[in-house]
Amino acid sequence: MAPRSSNRASGEFRLPRSGMRIGIIGAGRIGGGIARQLAMAGHQVQLAFSRNPDTLTALAADIGRGVTVGAPDATVAISDVVVISVPWPVLPEALAQAGSLAGKIVIDTTNQFGAPQPPEGATAAQFNAERMAGARYTKSFNTLTSGFQAAAAHRVGDDRVVQWLCGDDAEAKLIVAGLISDAGFVPVDLGATAAAAVMEAPRRDGAVYGEEYRAADADAVVTAVADGKPIPPTPEYH
Repeated sequence: MAPRSSNRASGEFRLPRSGMRIGIIGAGRIGGGIARQLAMAGHQVQLAFSRNPDTLTALAADIGRGVTVGAPDATVAISDVVVISVPWPVLPEALAQAGSLAGKIVIDTTNQFGAPQPPEGATAAQFNAERMAGARYTKSFNTLTSGFQAAAAHRVGDDRVVQWLCGDDAEAKLIVAGLISDAGFVPVDLGATAAAAVMEAPRRDGAVYGEEYRAADADAVVTAVADGKPIPPTPEYH
């Protein structure tokens, strides 16, 4: 039985300090949305890695709030937290350009659409944690479309939307949970990377991937995953 997560859907996570330096490797729709929300929350954001660098410059100008653009390795070097948000097949190239991630807190938003696939029995989170050697790896922001995330960020009260979170470093997850809160969502820790299958593609019965959840329905999912049982039916909201 997997250990039960102690970080539930309270939404009461707080960062140990404000104004963190956030590097976004791959500022497309998901990464760009995270950049926008965290810059609005007062964090220092730098964008990196694009086939067309002009798109990063344009996004930085559109967001404003001091958002900058840099080379991937330089961005990693100055960042407290690195968001990896590129298409799955491009990930090896992005990691090569990013350089060493040792000691860096990483938020992986990728989904395994393409090659290479994780080995049988491993989650995509476990696979990527090994590919990001030395990183303080977490996975989040991967279960909902960019359009939905943009529309749902900063809802209030019981309507706030969950962003699921997994990882093997408890302190890193606490910091990432604070960033999820700052981005306008409710952070819910599903446990270790080995428990991440329920939050990974594809969309299917018995998974949270592709589905909206709110805090009131999250604890039952966390409990089921921790106990190795099927999660409850997907909730419907009106």
